[in-house]
Amino acid sequence: MIDHLSIGVTDLAKSKAFYEEALKPLGYQVKVEMEHGVCFGGDSGALWIVKNEPSKFHLAFGAQDRALVDQFYQAAIKAGGTDNGAPGVRPHYHENYYGAFVYDPDGYNIEAVCHKAD
Repeated sequence: MIDHLSIGVTDLAKSKAFYEEALKPLGYQVKVEMEHGVCFGGDSGALWIVKNEPSKFHLAFGAQDRALVDQFYQAAIKAGGTDNGAPGVRPHYHENYYGAFVYDPDGYNIEAVCHKAD
């Protein structure tokens, strides 16, 4: 189990606003806020965003059901994310892989995925 993950962001305030909205449907919220970073926590580990140079990265958050994947996608787009794959089944991964992909303000590929059948 991953305890936490930290990624660099160029604009802390903009990224905080994005992740606050995009991750809300998945049960994440701001747990710790410091001058140099913000920690979002949920039921399964934490994500830190810190003022730093970004690098190539893909991050997938687990969702309990497909409706939460849809809500994540809508919230992320509304919060300023860019579409990188609307919610849907990705049978090339496996028959029940239901995911949605967005780019965050720094261009990170962020995903929500549910592995359960309908």
